[in-house]
Amino acid sequence: MFFHKKKAEPIKKTKGEIAREFISKLFFLTLGAFIFAAGLELFLLPNKIIDGGVIGISMMLTYITNGNLGLFIFCINLPFIFMALRTLGKKFVIQTFYAVGMLSVATNIFHGHHATEDLLLSTVFGGIIIGFGVGLILRNNASLDGTEMVSINLAKKLKVISVGELLMTINLFVYLCAGFLFGWDRALYSILTYYVASKVIDSVLEGLDKAKSVRIVSDNYREIGDTIMKELDVSVTYFKTMGGYSRQEKILTYCVVNKFEMAKLKELVHSIDPKAFLVTEDVHEVEGVRVKKKNH
Repeated sequence: MFFHKKKAEPIKKTKGEIAREFISKLFFLTLGAFIFAAGLELFLLPNKIIDGGVIGISMMLTYITNGNLGLFIFCINLPFIFMALRTLGKKFVIQTFYAVGMLSVATNIFHGHHATEDLLLSTVFGGIIIGFGVGLILRNNASLDGTEMVSINLAKKLKVISVGELLMTINLFVYLCAGFLFGWDRALYSILTYYVASKVIDSVLEGLDKAKSVRIVSDNYREIGDTIMKELDVSVTYFKTMGGYSRQEKILTYCVVNKFEMAKLKELVHSIDPKAFLVTEDVHEVEGVRVKKKNH
């Protein structure tokens, strides 16, 4: 006889959990939009330093026409948001629409204020602030810039150019326009702002507390594994491997620790086996639970 295992049913969330998740998402989308607006209005816009994409185009139009930045951002983004409906889904589009709306409101609240006239300070801190804001928005499944959405759509249709290459092309055009409009020094400061912001976005998306995955090959794997679980309170996993030269079966010990535990882990391993082979890699996101100590 053949026995078929039942598929594990997904855990259904309660109405309270769904409501808390919804409120949390709205809060972080609003916070991200306001942080981003503060970076634009307090640091970048008064010093004629621009961001890339739709935001950068909106900033240049604001300078040329003396119009409302928030209104330009909302109106230019609108067609791109609706274009993304089929590709990125209704949920993403609704959340993006909300985030862009909040950004338009926030720019009007911060408008007329500036933090510094120093170009370098404006570039660095403006980049940090807008990067943090965008990171929060992206982390909550939304976007503030329509060029990202149109790049995803075009890349899928053309199939000969990547999303990153399309974004780079669009931003290159935006910064060239900024060079003619504001001067080439402002264009270069704008590119530096974009670079700083991209690094901050990566940090927000990946988490500031990066973990390390560790692979250990040693004949004393059992003792090493037990010591790691006891001293660091993290779980380990064993894999069967085979040495390329020796052709002998080995046991690989795998675990994930945070960066502060890395030095202690090396010390523990080498105290048991000074010849142990260790490989470490950065881990940008970890989900799940650590090992639970048994109650005696």
